[in-house]
Amino acid sequence: MKKSFVILALLALTSVPAFAQKKPAAKAPAKKAVSGVSAATLLQGKSIYTQYCLTCHQADGLGVDGMNPPLAKTDYVLGDKTRLIGVLVNGLKGVDINGEEYHGVMPSQSYLNDQQMADVLTYVRNSFGNKASAVTVSEVKAVRATNKK
Repeated sequence: MKKSFVILALLALTSVPAFAQKKPAAKAPAKKAVSGVSAATLLQGKSIYTQYCLTCHQADGLGVDGMNPPLAKTDYVLGDKTRLIGVLVNGLKGVDINGEEYHGVMPSQSYLNDQQMADVLTYVRNSFGNKASAVTVSEVKAVRATNKK
């Protein structure tokens, strides 16, 4: 009995400092994507993409042949941001993307607010193998203002 007590006491003494010396893990800074876009923006954009875009453009961003164009590594996504924003604001019908024709109709997504449009377009421009600069709220506002004239 005395040996058991001594062993338990030794175990307790040797394990307490290990617990006492543990420090809480430092909070990691907000993650940035390769293009400098915050993880929060990408997460919000992904949520919007999942809700409104995934059905037609698919989880991998490759679209549906002949119907809905791919979003992966296309001139439309990686090129002129004004044109890309215009697709959400105005919709799109029958388009040639990277030499391939697509006949699907994309209705205007104008029910999305400026922040939602900026987030989802930034997500698309930084997903599916894409790496491009963020779309800003001010860029979306400018395209909307131009379309009201």
